Amino acid sequence: MAATSVLLAGFAFVPAPALGSPATLVGDRTLRVYNNNIENLVRNNADGTCTRISGPDHLTSMLVDSDGRTGTSGVQAPDLLIVQQVRGTGQAQAYADQLSAKFGYAAGAYRAIVAWDNPEEWGSTHHCSQQSLGDLKKRQTNAIIYNTRRLSLASGDVSKYWSAGWLKPGTAYNGGAGCTLYKPPNSDSGTVNAYKWKRTSAIAARFTIKDTGVTVFAATMHLPQENRQNACAGDGDTGIGGTGVHLGADATSLLNASTIRIVGIDANRTGIPASTLSGYGMTGYGTKATSGSSKIDYLFVRGTVQPSTIGHTVSSTKSNHLALYGFIDF
Repeated sequence: MAATSVLLAGFAFVPAPALGSPATLVGDRTLRVYNNNIENLVRNNADGTCTRISGPDHLTSMLVDSDGRTGTSGVQAPDLLIVQQVRGTGQAQAYADQLSAKFGYAAGAYRAIVAWDNPEEWGSTHHCSQQSLGDLKKRQTNAIIYNTRRLSLASGDVSKYWSAGWLKPGTAYNGGAGCTLYKPPNSDSGTVNAYKWKRTSAIAARFTIKDTGVTVFAATMHLPQENRQNACAGDGDTGIGGTGVHLGADATSLLNASTIRIVGIDANRTGIPASTLSGYGMTGYGTKATSGSSKIDYLFVRGTVQPSTIGHTVSSTKSNHLALYGFIDF
C-alpha cells in the first residue's frame, strides 16, 4: 500500500511504508544521531558566490565512523538526522531518500517530519550573487529524518510546532523586557520578510527503538539571528538559563515520556553552556566552532554518549555550519 501524507497542525507526518527488508538491526545497541543546519543544500562562499551541494555529497561530508572519520567503510547508517533550514517536505524527503540509497535501502526507509510542509518564500538574494541559488534559500523550515528500520513513530507522538522568541530590532531589552514570541503579529514588517518567522518554527517527536522498546525524544530548533545579542524565548522570557532556548508544551510532554532525549539547535548564539538542559537530564556535546569562528550550533543528549576524537564536530561538513554528532549506547 502506498504511503499517505497527512498534514497536521502545520507539519507533515508521513507514515512509513512497509519494507521488504528486516525492520530492525538486532544486536546493535548504538543510536547514531547527527545535527546540522544544511542551509537548503546551498553553501555561501566568502566571495559572495554560492555553491549548490547535492544531498549525497553533503551526507558523505558529515557522516562519520566510530573514530570520527568520514568516507570509510566503518560509517554506519544513522538513526536520526536533526536538521535545520530545508525547503519543506519535498526537499526533506528527497534528502531522506538519498540517505536510504546511500546505504542500499529501499526508498522510504528514511522518513522526514517537517515543521511546515511548504513554507512561503521570504527574503531577496540570501547573500548569493547568483539569484537562482539565492532563490533556493527562500523557503526555510526544520526537520527530523529518522530510520524506519530501527525506529517506529506513532502519529500522536509528533508535537505541534512551537515558535521561537524574538526581540524586534529597535526594541528595548532589559532582562527579557520587549521579548515576544516570533510569530504574527510579532514578526518582521514588510512583504520581503513576511514569512521569515517560519524558519524558526520548532518541532519534536517521540520514537521507539523497535527491538528494545526504548523511547527516544528528538527536537529540532532554529533561533533568530537576534538571539545572538539578546536572548528571547517568549513574552518577557529570556529562555532556559538566559539562552533564548525553550521547549513547547507538547514537546515537553513527549520529552518527559522518553528515556533517551536529544535536542539539536542552531541557536545563533555563542556561549551556551553544556549544562543548559541539565534540568531535563541532558548534556551538551560539541567542542568546536560550527559557523566560521563561532559556535552557534548545539547538540544536547540524555544518554550514554560514546567519546569522540573530534569533539563531536565534523569539520568537513559541506554546509555553512559544521555538523554535530553523538553515538548513544543503550
